[in-house]
Amino acid sequence: MLRNMHGYSQEEIAEKIGISRQAYGKWESGATIPDIEKCSCLAKVYGVTIDSLVKTETADGIGMIPPAPKGKNIWGSVTINERGQIVIPKAARDKFGLTGGQRLIVLSDEEGIALIPAEIFESKMKAILKFGSMKRDEE
Repeated sequence: MLRNMHGYSQEEIAEKIGISRQAYGKWESGATIPDIEKCSCLAKVYGVTIDSLVKTETADGIGMIPPAPKGKNIWGSVTINERGQIVIPKAARDKFGLTGGQRLIVLSDEEGIALIPAEIFESKMKAILKFGSMKRDEE
């Protein structure tokens, strides 16, 4: 999946990580698996972590979910109820220390929505405003 998403041929990936195309083809077919050193090389080529490279996840109606880029996460899917509410997956709540009653800022672009803890967003905004006032004072 990653090879196709990046537009590489088996031969191109094999060359990048120093193996034969046939060896790479066996990995894709499931006949063999790469050692940890080759997994590390593959992870670097694809810009993902080793963990996300070897751990696959599936979602209902979608199938296998590709690994997220390094430093990013795909937490799965949620369903919006009739009142517009969602439940944030437990793993995401744990990772970011989210608890009941905590305020979140809802941001978006043309493609999607992001949730940021209000205290983090507000501290970044204060820093931006402080920097902006410092620049005005210099002028």
